[in-house]
Amino acid sequence: MSEELTKVRNIGIMAHIDAGKTTTTERILYYTGKNYKIGEVDEGTATMDWMVQEQERGITITSAATTVMWKYRSDDYKINIIDTPGHVDFTVEVERSLRILDGAVALFCAVGGVEPQSETVWRQADKYHVARIAYINKMDRSGADFYGAVRQIKEKLGANPVALQLPIGAEDQFKGVIDLIEMKAYEWNEEDQGLTYYAVDIPADMAEEAAEYREKLIEALADFDEELMAKYFDAPDEITEDELIATIRRSTIERHICPVLCGSSFKNKGVQRLIDAIVRYLPSPLDMPPIKGINPKTEKEEERKMDEHEHFSALAFKIATDPYVGKLTFIKVYSGVLKAGEVIYNVSTGQRERVSKILQMHSNKQTQLDEISAGNIVALVGMKNIHTGDTLAEEKFPISLENIEFPEPVIHIAVEPKTKDDDDKLMSALNKLAEEDPTFVVSVNEESGQTLISGMGELHLDILLDRLKREFNVACNHGKPRVAYKEALIAPVRHKETYKRQTGGKGSFAELDFEMAPMPLDQRGLVLENKIPGGVIPKEYIQGVEKGFKIAMQNGKYGFPVENLHVTLLDGSAHSVDSDSLSFEVCAKIAFREACHEIETAILEPIMKVEITTPDEYIGNVTADLNRKRAVLEGIDAKVGFQIVKAHVPLAEMFGYVTNLRSITSGRATYSMEFLKYAEVPPEIKEYILNVGRYALL
Repeated sequence: MSEELTKVRNIGIMAHIDAGKTTTTERILYYTGKNYKIGEVDEGTATMDWMVQEQERGITITSAATTVMWKYRSDDYKINIIDTPGHVDFTVEVERSLRILDGAVALFCAVGGVEPQSETVWRQADKYHVARIAYINKMDRSGADFYGAVRQIKEKLGANPVALQLPIGAEDQFKGVIDLIEMKAYEWNEEDQGLTYYAVDIPADMAEEAAEYREKLIEALADFDEELMAKYFDAPDEITEDELIATIRRSTIERHICPVLCGSSFKNKGVQRLIDAIVRYLPSPLDMPPIKGINPKTEKEEERKMDEHEHFSALAFKIATDPYVGKLTFIKVYSGVLKAGEVIYNVSTGQRERVSKILQMHSNKQTQLDEISAGNIVALVGMKNIHTGDTLAEEKFPISLENIEFPEPVIHIAVEPKTKDDDDKLMSALNKLAEEDPTFVVSVNEESGQTLISGMGELHLDILLDRLKREFNVACNHGKPRVAYKEALIAPVRHKETYKRQTGGKGSFAELDFEMAPMPLDQRGLVLENKIPGGVIPKEYIQGVEKGFKIAMQNGKYGFPVENLHVTLLDGSAHSVDSDSLSFEVCAKIAFREACHEIETAILEPIMKVEITTPDEYIGNVTADLNRKRAVLEGIDAKVGFQIVKAHVPLAEMFGYVTNLRSITSGRATYSMEFLKYAEVPPEIKEYILNVGRYALL
C-alpha cells in the first residue's frame, strides 16, 4: 500500500486564462500514451475541454480529471491530473480542486508573466498549503522573457523561485532547455511532434550563464539543508544529482522554494521534462500530513492518516451531472478503503448513502473500479442527497473535515420559461446546476415574484443559460445582468419591540430591547451578544431570536441583503404561557425591519480589480474611459510596445466592457477582471439606484 502510494501524484494545473493549461495537459496525455493524438484548444479537439461551450469558446469552464501513467527511472508512477479553468468567473473550480490536491503546476506565460488570475490562484494554493512547481510556457512567442517571468514570481507572488532550467533561445529561436542539475542541454524532435528528445552539449555562449545559475540553485538549496551547505563550501564538485533532487523535493514539499522550468507546450518542447519534475518534486499522498477533522459525537479534533487500514473518510469536492449515469460525486479519499455497493455515511447531512459504482475518470469518460483506497481521486455514482464540501465516513467512526469556502455571487439576472408548461422543468434544471456549482445561486424575489439566478460574472451566467438550453432543453427569457447590491448599517440604533397576538386559545408574546450596530465590511454574518439579565428570557428562546434576525437580514431597509450585523440584546420579557421560540423569532423579524426604518443604511456595491493590457498609442483612450467609469487608477506598468493599466472599478460600470474596449483600441487591447471587495456607493448613485434604477434591480 505505502509503496504504491509513494508512486501516486495528485496534481492540478492552474494559471491565468490563455497561459496554456489545457494545451499542456493535452501534451501530457499524448506523451504518457493516454491519447494517440494531440488535441488542440484552437480546433475544439482538446480532450479535457469536453463541454460544447468549452470547444466553441476555446476556454476551460469546468475542472476535468484524468489519470495517466509515467515511467521514471524504471518505476511506473500514477498521476491524477485536474485541469482547472483560468477565467475568474469559474474560480470555484480552482478553489475546490486545490482543497483536495497534494501539489500543483503553476503555468505562466513567458510574455505576460504573473497576470491577475495567476495571483488569485497562487493565493488559493497558499490557503490550502499546496506545494508548487512553476512552468514558464510559450517561450516561442514574440516578447517571451524567462528571466522577467521568474522575477515577477518573486516580486508579485512573494515566492522563492529557483530555476532548474534555462531556455536555449527565445521567441522563434527557442530550441530547448539547459538542465542545471544534470548540466546537459535538451532539444526536441519536431518531426514526431516532440515525442522524442535528445541530450546535446550546452551551447558555448551559454556555458558561463549555466554555471552561474547552477551555483545560484545550490546556494538556494543550501539554505534549507546543512549537509548540502557543508559540502558546498568544502567540496562543491562532489555534490551529486541525487542529492540535489532529494533536497529540491524536500524543499518543494515544505514550500521553501518553487522550482522553475520552461518550455513551449504548443511547439511540443519541454513537456516530458515537466512530467519528470512532477514525479521528482511534487508530494505523494504519504508526504502529506494527516487530515484533521472534528468528531461530531465528541466535538473533539481527530486525525486520519493516509492509510488503507484507517477508518474510511473522504471529501466530496465536486458534483456533476452525467447524461448516462446521472449524478457524479467526485471525492478525494483521505483514509481507509471504499468498495462498490457499500453504504457510507454522509456526516454533513446525517444520512446513509449507497455507492452503486466507483469510476476512474478520464475527462468525461469513465472506467469502473471495484474499490478505492486512501490517496486517490474518483467519482461515485448513486449518491442522492450530497453537496460540495460534504464529508463521507463510516457511521460508527464519523469525522467532519473542513468544508470548502466559496466566494459570493456578484451579479444576477431574472429568468422565466418561454412557456408556462416549462415552469417546473426550469426550476428542476436550475436546482441541478446549483448543485454542481456552489457560486450559482437560485432565489425568488419577494417583491416581484421573479426567479433570479446569481453568479460570478456575465460569462458565468451566459454559460449557464446556454447549458439550460442545450443540456436540459429549457428555453427561457432573461433580463439584463444586474449588480448584486447589499446594505449595511452606518450607525448604531436602539429599539424596543413588543409582539403580542391573541387568537382565543394560547397566544403569542415576546418583547425585546436591543441595539443594532454596524460591523467591518470584510466580516460576514450575524454576531448576537446576549446581555439580558439571567432568567428574564429563557435561553431556548434566544435561538428563535437569532433565527429571526438571520431571516430578516435577507431584506434590509431598501430590500437588499444585510451581510454583517452586530446585535446586543439588552432586555426583554416573556410570558409563562404565551411565549415560545417562534414568538421570539417573529418578534426579531419585525424588530429588525422597524429598527432599519428608524435610521439610514448604506448601499454597498461590488468593486472589481481590473487589469487592461493595451498598445502604447491607446493608453490615453483607455485611462479616459476608465475615469468616466468611477475607476480608481492603481498604477500603469510600461512594457516594450504596450502598457498594463491597473484599476479598481465598480462592477455596475463594467457591463459590456469587452465591446467598449475593442472600439476604443481597434480591438487590440485585452482585459481581465476579478472581484475585490464591497464598498459604499456615492450619494448620487444611491439616489439613482433607489429611484431611476429601482425597477431594473428586480
